[in-house]
Amino acid sequence: MTFDQAMFSIYERAKKEAGYNASIFLRMLSDNGGIQTARTLINASKPSDGYTALYEKGRLDLTVEAMVLENPIWHELFTPDELKRAKTRLRQYGCKFCT
Repeated sequence: MTFDQAMFSIYERAKKEAGYNASIFLRMLSDNGGIQTARTLINASKPSDGYTALYEKGRLDLTVEAMVLENPIWHELFTPDELKRAKTRLRQYGCKFCT
């Protein structure tokens, strides 16, 4: 699976499993590709509306931050600072599966 496919997969899973239709996320993916979309979201000064919606649904596992951190094959696509930022954001929101 490519990174772009993994990003589309979390969109589909959020829709199916959490009842969240991330239309802005889908548009970002279509316009900018997976890596740029992930970088934009991870480097944003505050969480996206989608991140907040998934947090409220108890599904931080469906966020870009979680997807990037959970699979080591994606780590090389991001800077150490971006990985740290993703982990920090998840921890700030009480992520139960973050190490």
